[in-house]
Amino acid sequence: MIDFRIKIVIINSMKRFLAALCIGMLAIPVIKVCAAQVEPVFMEVRDYNAIELPEGTFIGVESAQEISTQYCQEGYKVYFISTNDFYVDDTNVVPENTTFVGYVEEVHDPVVGTNGSFKVRITKMILPDKYEIPVNAYIYTSNGNMVGGEMSAPAAWRKMPHYQSKIGNNTTLQLRPGRERQKGSHAIILSGEDRLIILTKPLTITHTVTD
Repeated sequence: MIDFRIKIVIINSMKRFLAALCIGMLAIPVIKVCAAQVEPVFMEVRDYNAIELPEGTFIGVESAQEISTQYCQEGYKVYFISTNDFYVDDTNVVPENTTFVGYVEEVHDPVVGTNGSFKVRITKMILPDKYEIPVNAYIYTSNGNMVGGEMSAPAAWRKMPHYQSKIGNNTTLQLRPGRERQKGSHAIILSGEDRLIILTKPLTITHTVTD
């Protein structure tokens, strides 16, 4: 027969073994969960060299729709399409058919003496592969980027004598505009009309379209 003390030792050893086994089994899921939480995630990153177009750069575009003070309000969304590839060194940074998106920023109705006018702000460009880049630009005009706003036509013409002393003191009558002006006409950009975009802040391009 087994000694009673030996039996007690064996029983205690088995208890300790079973307890350690249970603890180990409970710890296995925790270890797996922790390992899943800290597992590294690898992302594929494309390597590009940034190309900067300076402020004041011009880009040729054509209007994708008609824009007029007759029916366009402030906030009216507009689209322009680039008409040529724009290269910096050997890189095509603005491909032909790039879409420029913007809106009508200011609208001034025609009044007596002045034609209607509006400004078009450009906020982003969409490359042919659908990649979007923020842009700070306007449709360019020599009148502070305001389309229209010219003085309207005279309401009347006056006949003024013009003396020509060098050819026998002859006097002729010339027509000159009077002080009064007609009501101005609406400003308009026609669909398909060629225009220029001017950058008002540098444009950094890190994405280019490749064949």
